[in-house]
Amino acid sequence: MGTRRITMTPGARRVLAAASRLFYDQGIHAVGVDLIAAEAGVTKKTLYDRFGSKEQIVVEYLADRDERWRAFVTEWLARTEPGSVDRVSVVFDASKAWMTESSPKGCSMVNAHAEISDPSHPAYPIITGQKEWMLALFADLVRDIVPSRADELARTLMLLHEGAMVAHGLRIFPDPIGHARDRAAELLDGAGADAGR
Repeated sequence: MGTRRITMTPGARRVLAAASRLFYDQGIHAVGVDLIAAEAGVTKKTLYDRFGSKEQIVVEYLADRDERWRAFVTEWLARTEPGSVDRVSVVFDASKAWMTESSPKGCSMVNAHAEISDPSHPAYPIITGQKEWMLALFADLVRDIVPSRADELARTLMLLHEGAMVAHGLRIFPDPIGHARDRAAELLDGAGADAGR
C-alpha cells in the first residue's frame, strides 16, 4: 500500500483503541486529539510522541480495520471449496457477520470516505485500497465460475455488496446483505447457465 505505519507500543495501542471507538461512533472530523488522549488515559504529549499527528491516528485506525476485515473474509473463505458459487455467497455471509459484530453503523471505509475525499490525505489509499481489494476478490472468485465474464460480473457483485453494506447501516429494510447475497447467487447461477449453453 505504501502508507507509512508506526510501531505500536502499549500506549499507542490504548490511543488506537480509543480513537477507533470514537472515530467510528462520532466521525473522524468530530473527534479531537484532546478527547482521544482523555479516553486513552494518556497525555497529548504521549499521543503526539507516538503518532505525530491526528492524520497518522486516522491512518492506523483505518489500516487496522482493513487488516482485520481482510483476515476475517479470508478465514470465512478458507471454509469453502474453491470454484463454487458458495464462495461468493460466503463473502456476503462474512460481511453480514462483520457488520453485526463490528460495524452496526455501516462500513467504516465508506463512512471515512464521506469525510476524507482528498486523494492527498495519507488515509485515502487505505480507503480505496480496501474497495479495490474487494473488487479483485470478486473477480478472482467469479473467474473460477464464469471466466469469460469475470470482470463484468465482479463489478456487479461489488455494487450489490457495497450497496448492501450502506443499506445495513441505514436500516431502511431488514437484512439487506442477505437480500444482496441471494441476488448475487441468482446472477451467478444465470451467468453459469448461459456460459454452459
